[in-house]
Amino acid sequence: MTGRSSIEKIFHNHGYADFRWLGAKAIVVSTWVRMKCTFGCSTYGTKGTCPPNVPSIAECREFFREYNTVAVLHFEKSFKNPLGRFTWCRDINKKLLALERAVFLAGYYKAFLFFMDECSLCKECPGTRLTCKNKKSSRPCPESFGVDVFATVKKCGYPAAVLTACTQTMHRYAFLMVE
Repeated sequence: MTGRSSIEKIFHNHGYADFRWLGAKAIVVSTWVRMKCTFGCSTYGTKGTCPPNVPSIAECREFFREYNTVAVLHFEKSFKNPLGRFTWCRDINKKLLALERAVFLAGYYKAFLFFMDECSLCKECPGTRLTCKNKKSSRPCPESFGVDVFATVKKCGYPAAVLTACTQTMHRYAFLMVE
């Protein structure tokens, strides 16, 4: 078993069945996404995996060019209390780290995970990569690398829509770069 089938077996062994493959060239990287992080996100500058603590948009584009394949993992959930989202995202992101490691140990040495939400492994983030308490485990979300998640996931047939109420079903996506 080689390639995608061996990775898919790992995904299934870790309990992931809702994923799709996409060519890395199909990832849409846009400057406007970074601007939304800079001028629209309440955690801008407070996380070591978010702007301005990440590479430039040009460097992010170059990063994605070094891959051919990405697995897009889909997570769907709704909450009566919107604050429940934070714990749910943190728990999923921790499990995704184990998936990334398993793919790496299977011989895919370039495996690199993008969390489905901002890094929240620690209760209090010191705010920079230099002072990060979890350098080995912290990962950026796709948006921090300028990924237009809406445009990208639509290319593989996943839903993406702006939510107008906190109780609506969320669709979250993690990206696992593999080679």
